[in-house]
Amino acid sequence: MDIISKIKEGLGHFSPAEEKVARLIIAELSFAASASISELAQRAEVSHASITRLARSLGCENVRDLKFRLTQSAAIGERFTSQDLVDKEKISHVYASIQEILALNAGLIDEQVVEQASTAICNTRHCLVFGVGGGSSMMAQECQNRFFRLDVLSNAYSDPMMIRMAAATVNKDDVVICLSLSGVSPDVMDGARIAKEYGAQLVIICPGGALAKMADFHLPIKTQESDYIFKPSAARYAMMAAVDILSSEVAVRNQKRSKEKLRRLKVQLDQHRDKSSNMPPADKRFPLGD
Repeated sequence: MDIISKIKEGLGHFSPAEEKVARLIIAELSFAASASISELAQRAEVSHASITRLARSLGCENVRDLKFRLTQSAAIGERFTSQDLVDKEKISHVYASIQEILALNAGLIDEQVVEQASTAICNTRHCLVFGVGGGSSMMAQECQNRFFRLDVLSNAYSDPMMIRMAAATVNKDDVVICLSLSGVSPDVMDGARIAKEYGAQLVIICPGGALAKMADFHLPIKTQESDYIFKPSAARYAMMAAVDILSSEVAVRNQKRSKEKLRRLKVQLDQHRDKSSNMPPADKRFPLGD
């Protein structure tokens, strides 16, 4: 239950005493979560019974249950519940946060681990990539985009049920790349566990934690969230850098095959662009289909 949403929906429909408590909770969530029932009643200027009635009106078992749910909401942080308007950050803030996250992550990934992981990827029959959620789903697709052009058969999965099914089809020594900005994604962890059960090697890009401990090859990242909640997380750039590090190593290690695939891409893309722009043939340094 999202207790804050439940309280906001009920405003105007509670009894006068319950309304006082409800509005106090919304205005001072941290206090309400940590205060005793006596302190809460005193601050709202109501009786203990009014707080008990509000708890029942909200579908809580008792005041203790209400307090537990308020504590959970308070743990999310006041930056999401504060009624104060947030000033817009300047455009430079976006670039600064990207630079900060990249600086924080520089040097975290061990080169020897990257070499070992890339060797496993070059030697695999099939590379599966798991990532769930906004940033990790996008990066899973990016992994597939990087690897197919390097002559590595790969498929990205972001649907939780497809992850479970795909993980169940791996063969021994297939490689599964798991991506998680949090390191605690239940769906990715389930996929990793299933794939490992059937003998796949796990390359995992995530912060330290339970998922990282499952890895055969762990490429660590660190996240750093700011109080400005309206800008997408810069942490995805750290994951993108890790993907680029891994794919670059695969390209070099697999270059007898990858160079030919990249040449074919260049030929076909230049032919396509020349048709549409009437540009003369030249060594045009456009991105390779990015």
